[in-house]
Amino acid sequence: MTTSKYLTGDAAAIDEFIDRFDVFLLDCDGVIWSGDHVFEGVVETLEHLRSRGKKTVFVTNNSTKSRQEYLKKFTGLGIPSDVEEIFGSAYSASIYISRILKLAPPKNKVFVIGEAGIEHELRSENVPFIGGTDPAFRRDITPEDFKGLADGSLLDPEVGCVLVGLDFHINYLKLSHALQYLRRGAVFLATNVDSTFPMSHGFFPGAGSMSMPLVYSTGQKPVALGKPSQAMMDAVEGKFQFDRERTCMVGDRLDTDIKFGVEGKLGGTLAVLTGVSQKEHWEAADAVAVPAFYVNKLSDIGLVARKQ
Repeated sequence: MTTSKYLTGDAAAIDEFIDRFDVFLLDCDGVIWSGDHVFEGVVETLEHLRSRGKKTVFVTNNSTKSRQEYLKKFTGLGIPSDVEEIFGSAYSASIYISRILKLAPPKNKVFVIGEAGIEHELRSENVPFIGGTDPAFRRDITPEDFKGLADGSLLDPEVGCVLVGLDFHINYLKLSHALQYLRRGAVFLATNVDSTFPMSHGFFPGAGSMSMPLVYSTGQKPVALGKPSQAMMDAVEGKFQFDRERTCMVGDRLDTDIKFGVEGKLGGTLAVLTGVSQKEHWEAADAVAVPAFYVNKLSDIGLVARKQ
């Protein structure tokens, strides 16, 4: 049985751990912050890693923000960062659609269930889309909608893909449009399939909760472009050109972050206990993934800096 090494409080083990890697891929929600609350010691820990020549990359499944919007959040919370260090699932999905899927006209438009982050990243890749934050889709469904969706008169004939991310305004009208496009052959994509979303020290429905009704309705599963999808790992590696053996994934979720690192054959994975998964989850016989290392909180690996 695979076991995880506990690092909190062991300065020598932490020092050795840091030396093993050149690149740290870090999740954000549940690792760096919860909502707008930055966990204590995070800024100092990131500074310590960078001072030792380590590359930090923020790999997040949260599709509600674009990279530029994430940069604003980092800056606003006092966390030094650069837009090129940020790799979100909205960006990953946009890259996949524009450079891999390469939808051909006239079926090259995307129907979006999600927030502005997805829209911004699609625009950055010149991908046409409808839905998203358009007020026309943020309302109750009407008898006329049912008729027009059923006969196709309300559908855009250029839609060839449905992309589902976290949507704070999810409703029956949006799901009905998405279902009709999927039934007519549109490609089914998801920024990620997280079941929950950590916010304000609690948990709320995640992006996977948005796509699940469509899974039930169609019998199809979406291609997911966030963690633990290895399509995302390949995209991150392609952008940053790192050695996987010298790279560590840091996260709070076994089913996304840790599985992402394990299946990506990274040199290590580090779980933090400030988010979703706890020690008993990976010690269970049916654990989806087991981290190589774990700490109580991210700042515990900054212990070396505080000891010096």
